[in-house]
Amino acid sequence: MNQNDDDTDWMIEDEAQPGSQSKPGAAAGNAPPPWRVLIVDDDVDVHVVTKFSLSNACFQGRRLSFLHAYSGEEALNVLRNTPDIALVLLDVIMETSDAGLQVARQIRDSLHNQLVRIVLRTGQPGQALEHSIILDYDINDFWCKTDLTTRKLFTTVISSLRAYAGLEEAHRHTLALQAELQQARRLLAAVDQHAVMATLDARGRFVAVNDKFCSVYQFSREELLGADARLLHAAPYPQDQLADALQALKEGEPWTDVISSWRRDGQEVRLRVTVTAAAGEAEAPPHYIAVGSVLQALKKPL
Repeated sequence: MNQNDDDTDWMIEDEAQPGSQSKPGAAAGNAPPPWRVLIVDDDVDVHVVTKFSLSNACFQGRRLSFLHAYSGEEALNVLRNTPDIALVLLDVIMETSDAGLQVARQIRDSLHNQLVRIVLRTGQPGQALEHSIILDYDINDFWCKTDLTTRKLFTTVISSLRAYAGLEEAHRHTLALQAELQQARRLLAAVDQHAVMATLDARGRFVAVNDKFCSVYQFSREELLGADARLLHAAPYPQDQLADALQALKEGEPWTDVISSWRRDGQEVRLRVTVTAAAGEAEAPPHYIAVGSVLQALKKPL
């Protein structure tokens, strides 16, 4: 049955459509968006009773907004076009004996919607074993309609909305972290093109270098990894500068200065370099990240 074809639909229509909403500035316009709940059942009376039972429900200051579907196909169409549905109250037996089960499976596997909470309801519990459905389908609750009193329905809906809210918040946080990570990768790629970068262990040996580092110093990565940083500096090493660097790093502060170093061919390279301690596990030995920009390359002293 399609909700637009039945004379009783006026009984289950949700709040007014956007075109008939109060004008901007009205108190209702400032209300938080409602939780979207999709009722899927081929019995129109179930839609009426469910909406009436939950008409005053409110969670986290947000009311409930109801969407309606009367078959598995209609339900999937609604879900495709309305991605922010929080809860589906899903009948098991509609156009086929397992229509609801197939909808539940397609929500997860075809629509890839892992956030929406799915509560199955059946009027014929003898046709499907509850424990096998819970195990075989990614649903969140299962009820026989005759057992689902108004109080139990309210409890089920609120607990489902609470779970959805937590998952939605975690999903938003994950997306934000992914965006930050992508931005950091782009920034690192840009820095990698213009700066020499190296990671050293606590004994001053190279454990990682970028392509720019190898290009500036004319060493291959294989030659540098595991080598002592003194490979790039002729003796004696400036002890005052080394002491300042070690003191700053010991205090957890970055150290920045201009240093002199030498390429493979003996040509001097002056760098403005910043060294920071790399964050790691408490028990792990310290590592240090050095990022530098070439100030000038001087010819080999005579």
